[in-house]
Amino acid sequence: MSLWALCALSPGLAENPQAALARKLAARSLDSGFALAHTTFNGMLAASDGKVYHVLCSESVDTGAQMYSYDPATDQIRHLGDLTEASGEKGLKAIPQGKSHVNFVESNGKLYFATHLGYYTSQNGLEKPGVPPPGYQAYPGGHFLAYDMASGKFEKLADAPAGRGIIAMSMDTKRGRLYGLTWPNGEFLRFDLATRSLKDLGPTSQEGEAGTGPTCRVLCRSLPVDPEDGSVYMTTADGDIWHYRYDTDSMEALQGVNLRKDYFGSFNSSPGLGMGYNWRQTFWYAPEKAIYALHGRSGYLFRFDPRTERVDVLERLTSAPSKLSGTNDSFAYGYLGFALGPDGRTVYYLTAGEVRDSSGPAAGRGNRGRRAEDVRLVTYDIPTGTYMDRGAVLLEGGQRPNTVHSIAVTKNGDVFAVATFRRDGRPVADLIRIQAPVSLPIE
Repeated sequence: MSLWALCALSPGLAENPQAALARKLAARSLDSGFALAHTTFNGMLAASDGKVYHVLCSESVDTGAQMYSYDPATDQIRHLGDLTEASGEKGLKAIPQGKSHVNFVESNGKLYFATHLGYYTSQNGLEKPGVPPPGYQAYPGGHFLAYDMASGKFEKLADAPAGRGIIAMSMDTKRGRLYGLTWPNGEFLRFDLATRSLKDLGPTSQEGEAGTGPTCRVLCRSLPVDPEDGSVYMTTADGDIWHYRYDTDSMEALQGVNLRKDYFGSFNSSPGLGMGYNWRQTFWYAPEKAIYALHGRSGYLFRFDPRTERVDVLERLTSAPSKLSGTNDSFAYGYLGFALGPDGRTVYYLTAGEVRDSSGPAAGRGNRGRRAEDVRLVTYDIPTGTYMDRGAVLLEGGQRPNTVHSIAVTKNGDVFAVATFRRDGRPVADLIRIQAPVSLPIE
């Protein structure tokens, strides 16, 4: 009997975390051919044409982010375009479109997404928009874009307010609306495809990440859409839940519910504690007409029912090593590689856990001086409430990838992400493929 079937027959089935410590998942690195690639946040989709679309980001002042597709059938990667050029800014000599910080949304043969800057300066340990060097123009602002999968053509749809990137985006495919949150100020945008009209509904979180001291708030990175009524939801670092109402084209803070939960931790407005009470990543779960979300710092999975305005904390999705050690993952924001799988019931989460075996934690330091950690895949079966740590992800030669903030799961259950690892002795960021770690039901 497959593990999936066993879980389906055994409500609440869970193993002792100790049993997962030695479990390994074999992964393979793929070469997109972009030497300047930097950590990707979101920027992925397993599309209906069978291909995996991904963006490789750039911190360069001269070169923007690049978009690719990978065809599992042919094992080939194709370069689709430069996002600065796709935005009509080739030769502008301005800070480029260095990132897409959002996942693609597919609708009617097109992929919709948004661009962001990747060239930063640092101020008191926080990222701020990069100051253009002599001879360069300031960042012109991010854009809503569309990519036609059949023709291979890009289309620029709308511009964010000048100088702002777009750090979060979602789409109401039923009503033809795009929604975005600007960085660093945190303005909520909506764009209507039919009328080509863009509306800025204003700031949502004090002065956002542009603020200083008491006015600084780390911004939400996920804007789930309720397809039933066209509502959009977002959170703040202070724990408030904001509601965009399609019927009134306006924003309001919910009064009867919030995310200030003891289980998540205790946070003040200081951005040094990660994202505060913000949810990190979300998806809409149609069978329950609810939003499933992850609190990044604590790793708790929870469900938000927008009709009853109720939050239920369900399970801690941290890895088995993290559960055993009782330590938070070293990345305070939490991880973005969180998604509902193609079977419509399995949650996939690429998280981290300190390197351990049955005798305890291993010595050594990992990325950027942090303790050595594995990337580990955790799954959670929604109908049965079954948690499982599937194991540590290892590349060729036993190499440990790191800095994973993206995920795409194909129909056969293969898991893709953009990770940082070493190739020919130098660090690179590129696509990795994990062979189907979960047995999915045959369609």
